[in-house]
Amino acid sequence: MATPRHVIHTGFSVTTGELPGGDRPSEDRIHQAPGAVIVLDGVSTVSDGKPRGGWYAQILGENLVAGLNDEPDADLRQLLESAIASMVHDHGLVPGASPAATVSILRHRGDRIDTLVLADSPVVAFRTSGEILQVRDDRLARLVADRPERTAFQAALRSGRGFDNPEHRASLQQLRAHQMLHINQHVPGGYWVAEAVPEAARHAVVRSWPASGITDILVMTDGVSSGVEDYRLYSSWEEMADACRTQGPGHVVRTIHEAEAQDPDGRRWPRYKRHDDKALAHLRLNPAPEPTS
Repeated sequence: MATPRHVIHTGFSVTTGELPGGDRPSEDRIHQAPGAVIVLDGVSTVSDGKPRGGWYAQILGENLVAGLNDEPDADLRQLLESAIASMVHDHGLVPGASPAATVSILRHRGDRIDTLVLADSPVVAFRTSGEILQVRDDRLARLVADRPERTAFQAALRSGRGFDNPEHRASLQQLRAHQMLHINQHVPGGYWVAEAVPEAARHAVVRSWPASGITDILVMTDGVSSGVEDYRLYSSWEEMADACRTQGPGHVVRTIHEAEAQDPDGRRWPRYKRHDDKALAHLRLNPAPEPTS
């Protein structure tokens, strides 16, 4: 497990928790730049060869940090597009044969909070009023939601056949093939992810909010969001945020991982694999100083 980090930025502090899903190093990455946090979930090629998704997430994150350092006020979509273009140019990446990554960026700039989400690594913010602000990109989830391959592997897991049965892997390969027909293309049901098509950045979900009144923000990969959305280990986003405040994001990722370990065959929670990599950044905003007379 990566060592939890606590970093103080101007206007907010960041504490992180990370945990690999298996014996290999995690392909999730958390990067920080002045006033910004970047969370990426690396996705390896279908052949599972090299370079892997963790390499892609690492280099893309470094490119984004450099872009934020050079142009701290730039449009986040433009920064991401340039970062992907640099990956393609520097490493000769080819669409459809490249590793990829989801991307979430959170930037505190003056009196604004800017967010960008590309693919399934959500951002959840909390206001003093109790309002919850979510930034999500559910296009891939919608694409595969009712696919027969997904229904088949879920049924097999519920019947106790486990993650290692050949039919499970075959179903995942078929589902991946269906996804590849829709990745980074202007087609019905298409979805966008950071890969070898810089244009994907233009299709990211972006939001901007006043910083005033926001207390906490969670930026996470889907290995963490499943703790609320799939497993219900935390009954609400507020409960997960409270756990981050009182026990730390490292405790949150361990709780989710340990719950998966109690369901080793996926009977209770049918999913793609026994454990996913997990990365979580918890931001606490400092209250604005009271005006002086």
